[in-house]
Amino acid sequence: MTVSRREFTSAALGGGLASLPLALSCSRSASSEPASPGSASPALNSRYGKLDEILKQPVLKKQLFATPVIIETLELLRLNNSFLCRVRSRDGAEGISVGHSGMRTLFPIFVHNLQPFFLGKDARELDRILERVYIYGFNFRYNGIALGLPLATIEFAILDMLGRIAKKPVGELIGEIHNPEVAVYVATEWREKPVEESIELIKKAVAEYPEARALKIKVGGLMFMTTDMDAVGPPGRTERMIPLVRKTFGDDMALYADSNSFYSVPEAIRVGKLLEEYKYRYFEEPVMFDHIEEIKQVADALTIPIANGEQDNSFYGFRWLIANDGLDIVQPDNYYFGGLIRSMKVARMAAAFGKSITPHMSGGGLGYLYNIQFVSAVPNAGAHHEFKGLQTNVRFECKTSPLRVVGGKIKVPTGPGFGVDIDPEWVKKHQVVKL
Repeated sequence: MTVSRREFTSAALGGGLASLPLALSCSRSASSEPASPGSASPALNSRYGKLDEILKQPVLKKQLFATPVIIETLELLRLNNSFLCRVRSRDGAEGISVGHSGMRTLFPIFVHNLQPFFLGKDARELDRILERVYIYGFNFRYNGIALGLPLATIEFAILDMLGRIAKKPVGELIGEIHNPEVAVYVATEWREKPVEESIELIKKAVAEYPEARALKIKVGGLMFMTTDMDAVGPPGRTERMIPLVRKTFGDDMALYADSNSFYSVPEAIRVGKLLEEYKYRYFEEPVMFDHIEEIKQVADALTIPIANGEQDNSFYGFRWLIANDGLDIVQPDNYYFGGLIRSMKVARMAAAFGKSITPHMSGGGLGYLYNIQFVSAVPNAGAHHEFKGLQTNVRFECKTSPLRVVGGKIKVPTGPGFGVDIDPEWVKKHQVVKL
């Protein structure tokens, strides 16, 4: 039997929303409301109003800190193409984060646009700092990954410092712990290869984590790591892959599909119906990620849940799609979107309307660690979360978790901050970035 959008949401949340106030529960009847905010009905305006109130609410638990935590220094450190962010308070507290691989391109924005704004600020006001930094120096002109990625790198270091001060894991600074272990799915690529070769590569990837019971494949075609402007992958690949992956891994494997914005609306609907037939759990980015009205058209035509959001850089798209019931799973990337606090606001908006969150995990550094700390603190987390392996060149120790996939899950560290101690001798090899 095909899993409906409503059935999926209920199963994915596992009852996690049951503890939320009834006033936050809304039915899908709003899908018939006008799609344009300019001509919104009173009912739709009420939904927008509820979301706007959620966005106003702070995330960081300021009450955990009795006295100001003034940011004395904020440094970007570099070793070849490895980046660290180190923050220190006037009282000597310290936090460190690992930069995304994209910092090799974006480090000037860190140094010029962001670093000066944070110095001298009270870290307890992190919610307000993150709001105001977008205005400082017209930073909104750099909106998107260009600003979000270095901003998240700074936020992670500050949260690590605050967690060490409060002697609490980051999850407890931004929410309550709902998921001490996080179930993962194996993320795969290879859309440009023939079906038989793709299947063998996927089987090899899954074999590295045999206890994982979820898998995401790529559908459609894309100019992926190629200069060929017309590259779309082998003809008919998707139509063969969808049933073959199900046959290969059986009915017990949770399957997800991602087109990375490849399809038009009619094609997305056609492929979506095939995914429904073979009981895939959700369809990610079926059309161009920022074409919000088209995303809703696809969602309205299908029963399979629709996921979107890894490329979003503002709250507007999430707000519109949630209010208009245009998607079922929100997927901000904690790096690209500017950090955990901003992503938590998206999670809260989704929870208010019975939707789940499965944050996207981009590559680089300790991205999986930041992701699982975030997921630990959201009641409306999806059933499985993105996982691209544990390989990293970062030298660190974690005393409260093996940070391995055991039984398809990773135990979230419970130590202060992000729960890992980065090797100080390795840190010393890095040089402070100055322009």
